[in-house]
Amino acid sequence: MKKIVILGAGRSATACIRYLLDRSAENGWTVTVGDLDLEQAERKIGGHSSGEAVPFDIKDRNLRQELLGGADCVISLLPARMHPLIARTCLDLGKHLVTASYVSDSLRRLHARAKKKGLVFLNEVGLDPGIDHMSAMRIIDRIKEQGGRITCFDSSTGGLIAPASDDNPWHYKFTWNPRNVILAGQGGARFLHHDQYKFIPYHQLFKRTEIVSIPGWGDFEIYGNRDSLKYQQTYGLENISTMFRGTIRRPGFCESWDIFVQMGMTDDSYFMNDSETMTYREYTNRFMKFDPTLSVEEKLERDMGLVPDSAVMERLRWTGIFDDKPIGLKKATPAHVLQHLLEEKWSLKPDDRDMIVMLHRIGYTLQGEEHGIVSHLVVEGEDPDNTAMSKTVGLPVAIAARLIMENKVKSRGVLLPLERDIYDPILDELKEHGIRFIEEQRNFFI
Repeated sequence: MKKIVILGAGRSATACIRYLLDRSAENGWTVTVGDLDLEQAERKIGGHSSGEAVPFDIKDRNLRQELLGGADCVISLLPARMHPLIARTCLDLGKHLVTASYVSDSLRRLHARAKKKGLVFLNEVGLDPGIDHMSAMRIIDRIKEQGGRITCFDSSTGGLIAPASDDNPWHYKFTWNPRNVILAGQGGARFLHHDQYKFIPYHQLFKRTEIVSIPGWGDFEIYGNRDSLKYQQTYGLENISTMFRGTIRRPGFCESWDIFVQMGMTDDSYFMNDSETMTYREYTNRFMKFDPTLSVEEKLERDMGLVPDSAVMERLRWTGIFDDKPIGLKKATPAHVLQHLLEEKWSLKPDDRDMIVMLHRIGYTLQGEEHGIVSHLVVEGEDPDNTAMSKTVGLPVAIAARLIMENKVKSRGVLLPLERDIYDPILDELKEHGIRFIEEQRNFFI
């Protein structure tokens, strides 16, 4: 029997675990899921005869060596900061590794050693990064094979709430790690636009947005996501004139989130020593200039230039930042307080469904003529456990692990899913799970 070990039984693990368990008997696999929360791992296994749930603490070296030592392939769905340690352990033990996270410099440095040992360390094979890479490379490779030259690459992704479950003025709920949402964009955005290098600092990021429309799904807004330029060489687009990667939200989200940014509520660099006894109203007031004659709401409207009955003020009131409710967190940063509040407001209800939206806009020239391709993906979840996020992160990871187990991935070392022998079978199989792109030829201007 061959053994697959999955580390982490969180939100993104559900679809991955189910996929591998469903195929375990026919392939002679066992699937072991390790997590600090043993009960959660057991729930994800669901009593399957080929599955096993075990407690896992990454700090326990002996446990780490024992669990990974018995594996043929390791899937890490742990936080990205833990992957270098898992990767070094896999390297020492001679085990293949799959992750859905961005490749860090420390992990990249293992490439030569992993390649020499004949190991596959496949990363960035989830949703974003992952499906975005694979679907983009399929289009890029096809255009190049036709003799075309890519001139514009624009790609954005968002984890949102499905229309039927959209019941708040932000048109948003947490469908993945809340902390990452709170801290999103703090490095600013860097991209290329019409042969000009652009940088948007954090304090301007949520002001610089673009509205796009997807047929059948309405309008969305896009803001810049990290460093778009690092994928120029990766995608083979060194001579391109526009290179942009963004994050998708519903219209109105960014202008309201920008208030939190400007006030300092997303700051994670210092502790508020009296946060345990503070109310949310007092928390909000701490960021305002003192004025004994104005209410907290009036001071915020004055400082941020807001109208009392505006949509932005409606969203802010809805969050509860003006409520006299105690926070109850010891020595919390401003970002921790905001996350604590929003986790109450933006949590998925039992019958809620989430939604993934991805949009590619690729311009190219072919035989002297300009062309454009617009390709979009929309996936809705089933419920708070079987989410679109879990499907679009977990399924490509699981399929990649299957390909490795079947020795169908020929390259070795630290890899991204940019080669046809990886992206073609994954994208083709994802269609069977309702994850498919709709593509149209359309000229556009970005």
